[in-house]
Amino acid sequence: MKKAILIVGILFFGLEAHARMTAETIVKNAFDYWRGKACVSTIIMTVHRPDWERVMTIKTWTRGESDSLFVITRPAKDKGNGTLKIDKGMWMYNPKVNRVIKLPPSMMSQGWQGSDFSNNDLAKSDSLIKDYVHTLEDTKIDQGKKIYFIKSMPKPEAPVIWGMIKLVVREDNILLSEEFFDEDLKAVKIMTAWDIQMAGDKLFPLKWKMQKSDAKDEYTQFVYEKIDFKKSLSKNIFTRTNLKNPGI
Repeated sequence: MKKAILIVGILFFGLEAHARMTAETIVKNAFDYWRGKACVSTIIMTVHRPDWERVMTIKTWTRGESDSLFVITRPAKDKGNGTLKIDKGMWMYNPKVNRVIKLPPSMMSQGWQGSDFSNNDLAKSDSLIKDYVHTLEDTKIDQGKKIYFIKSMPKPEAPVIWGMIKLVVREDNILLSEEFFDEDLKAVKIMTAWDIQMAGDKLFPLKWKMQKSDAKDEYTQFVYEKIDFKKSLSKNIFTRTNLKNPGI
């Protein structure tokens, strides 16, 4: 009897570990697919509020898991404003004052250029992979493709602000949504992706929206005007010198 219970226990914990490993793999694969090895894109960003709307065009470069550069190209009054992320460091540049400012860790969660996307969101930070434990909660089939529902909880002492993140990922590694919860597990905002089309040699959502949970008329939308996934990009792109003069 004891032997049978032991075998059942081993099987249970083995399955639980397998499910956890699978969830971690799904999240890692989705993150890697989202970023690609390297990418250059042009994005139209619309920040919508009940009584105003702001539209900007952004040129972006990303490389690997942690390097990214974002520079506004339009409108003229905002042209040249940019953000650079290298590993765990992040810097901002404002051409009007001609200064590069290093952002403290506390600023990583702040909205970029007044949008609903934080600096971390925009940089596609790998904190989700490193600082959270992922659990596969459910699966379903939608239009012939398996959809994974994953709950991500912060590791003990992890330097994060979200008390929980919930992700929906399609079996072909496309991230469909990412919902963020505060320390009391109250929903704060949700990012959704749609308009999935071929971008080069792979499928990719060309439209993304970050929506506040308690204010349905407040959101930020990204529309990819152009996206080019590459095998690599020069490290010289991701420098503070290039942040000031990216040649846009």
